[in-house]
Formats: sequence, C-alpha cells, structure tokens
Amino acid sequence: MADEDCKPVAVSRRIEAPAPEIFRLLADPRRHPDLDGSGMLRGAASPAVVSSVGDVFVMKMYYSALGDYEMDNHVVEYEVNRRIGWEPAAGRGHPEAGTREGHRWIFELAPDGPDATVVTEIYDCSRAPQELRESVDNGHGWVEGMTKTLERLDRLCARQPGEAEEAPRRTSSPAAAQAPARSGCRGLLGLRGPARCDRLSASPG
Repeated sequence: MADEDCKPVAVSRRIEAPAPEIFRLLADPRRHPDLDGSGMLRGAASPAVVSSVGDVFVMKMYYSALGDYEMDNHVVEYEVNRRIGWEPAAGRGHPEAGTREGHRWIFELAPDGPDATVVTEIYDCSRAPQELRESVDNGHGWVEGMTKTLERLDRLCARQPGEAEEAPRRTSSPAAAQAPARSGCRGLLGLRGPARCDRLSASPG
C-alpha cells in the first residue's frame, strides 16, 4: 500500500529531440550506462529492448562494498513514446537477491513542438518500506542524480541525427565505481551507508 505522505519526486528537462528518439534510448538497456552518472552501471546482461509491461531487463552493476552483482528491473509501465517505468529487484551476486521493495523509476515524455520533448524522470518510493523511504528522504535524495541523468540524455540527443542510436557504450571503470557515496550513488545525498546505495542504484536515474 502506498504511503500518502510520500509523494513521487520528479525532475524535468526540455530536450531538443523528438519523443521517439528519446524513447528508443530509454527502452534499450544497453544504452543505460550512457545515461548513468554514478559509474555503477557496467552494462546490460539482457540485450533485448523493452517492449511491454512484464518484461525484465538485467543490469550489471559494480559497487565497492559488494563487487560485481546484478539488478533485475521489472517493467511496470510502458506506453510507446510516452512513458516507461520499472521496479528494481536485487539479482545475482547481491546478498539480498530476489528482494523487490516496490520503488519505481519512471520516465514521461511530452512532445513540445515537432522536434523537442519535455522529459520528466520520476522516482516513486511510496510503496517501499519505511526504512528505504527514510534513507532517501522520501526520494528527495535522488534529485541531484536525476538532474544529471537528464543532462546526459540531453547531451546524447544533441549529437548528429542517428548518432544517439549508434554511439559507443560507456564502460564504467572500477576506479569510478569506488567513488565516495556522494558521487558513487549517482551523486545523491541522504543515503545511510553503502548497503542502501547498492540496493537503489538500478536505473539511469
């Protein structure tokens, strides 16, 4: 049951690219490391592009306190060129494998003219346990990282037409992934220790 006192947190940015181009990036797990500012995403373990609610895509992760592990992301919202969202669950190599705590990452796309889109990233932890909500200040602790994700998305879309689909994948180095919690947890504050960081870092947010 959702906590009515814990409202979803949202960050928006107008990007000079049509919604279908942006949606293709968000629906392709192989591109998520290009959007992630933490250095924790190492790549997609499942290459398939998301195509419907019920899909599960697996991301390879690295965090200094755990080493290599995976997060299984369950797609819970999907509207072509308009909205996509998923719930992370701890996966292979994670000490809490199989745990799905109900928090969601969502992207909304609203066309703003023929060649621009207002992209809104939403973090919703209203269904998550109280401990998780408190650890991220009801989601407000993610705002800085969400802002950086949209900045990265904007830069990626600002390249020449077609380049966004073909750009080389960014590979996170172990050194980058071992950065302090302020930057290693996608630049977010309000986290209580490394265990909380690794449980939440499962999206380009």
